[in-house]
Amino acid sequence: MVERTLKTKLLDLAAKYPVITLTGPRQSGKSTLLKHTFPDYDYVSLENIDMRAFAQNDPRGFLASFPNHVIIDEVQRVPQLLSYIQTHVDDKGEIGMYMLAGSQNFLLMDSVNQSLAGRTAILRLLPFSRHELTRAQMAPSSLNDLIFMGGYPRLYDKQIAPTDFYPHYIQTYVERDVRQLRNIGELSTFVRFVKLCAGRIGQLLNLSSIANECGISTPTAAAWISVLEASYICYLLKPDWNNFAKRLVKSPKLYFFDTGLACSLLGIESAKQLDSHFLRGGLFENMIINEFIKRSWNTGKQEDLRFWRDSQGNEIDLLVYDNAQIEAYEIKSGQTLSTDYFKGLTKWSELSGVATDHLHVIYGGDTCLQTSRGKLLSWEKI
Repeated sequence: MVERTLKTKLLDLAAKYPVITLTGPRQSGKSTLLKHTFPDYDYVSLENIDMRAFAQNDPRGFLASFPNHVIIDEVQRVPQLLSYIQTHVDDKGEIGMYMLAGSQNFLLMDSVNQSLAGRTAILRLLPFSRHELTRAQMAPSSLNDLIFMGGYPRLYDKQIAPTDFYPHYIQTYVERDVRQLRNIGELSTFVRFVKLCAGRIGQLLNLSSIANECGISTPTAAAWISVLEASYICYLLKPDWNNFAKRLVKSPKLYFFDTGLACSLLGIESAKQLDSHFLRGGLFENMIINEFIKRSWNTGKQEDLRFWRDSQGNEIDLLVYDNAQIEAYEIKSGQTLSTDYFKGLTKWSELSGVATDHLHVIYGGDTCLQTSRGKLLSWEKI
């Protein structure tokens, strides 16, 4: 059992709310975390056809059978159950009654927001962070291995090769989750769409370009991006619109929640291939930004993360807003320090007035340095 960082926040909020809602990608470890954290709770999965029929056809009887201290998995399968849970927890007035888990953010959160507003704390669990793997002494030995493996727990728990795990994961995702989220007739076209998205990691989102290459309309491409976001396959990093008297790019950038999944979609079959792959820099950037997201979500926060790019090509890969504080990060996969790494940071610092001690370069090497232009950070220290 790899100790999940989110467990601390989970226990804290379970002592304050009657319901906890835990969402995240399929197979990210939600059920394992809940069972491990609350071993005395009953466990019910609504993937089970009989239990799902019971909850659908007799919700009051279902809650009478499971009145308290229950983990209900894949709860989005029976969204109407949440209205009955609302009434039940209001009547009882107790804390820590139900732990709800689901892997489809759109379906789950739409129902939660309608029925359990003010009664539930909402947490999100992504695949293993590098910190969690390092603490468990299970982290891959090299940077390429970490990018290629990704963080899905089953890879480490069952020692499954990424080339065996991810193709089946993709097939399962398309056949089950996509059909539930949206009526997509030609699934092979959707898979092609997802692969085209993987080929654009770290790039500005250009829906018309993807749509043309995939043979679909731009509105369909926009709808399919929403499906990928709702099921925690990819996300859009929004641009920072602080103008600083310059025209800014206003399109988001596209990233995947797991680099191992992205590698599989790109047809990468070994970590060695990453040495010369044209998207290695984008995958490294994706992995680093994922670590910032995991660090935030694992403490129950939702940090304001953005990127900055002006019309002249000056860019900052990641801006982290924490209240009134801004930390700027340039992300470079190279292992040797170059003074060019700080070029964009210096330009942004001049425009924004942010001091150099808030400027950072994260790179693929193993040395950390404090320079006059900002901090050089090894990826191993993130």
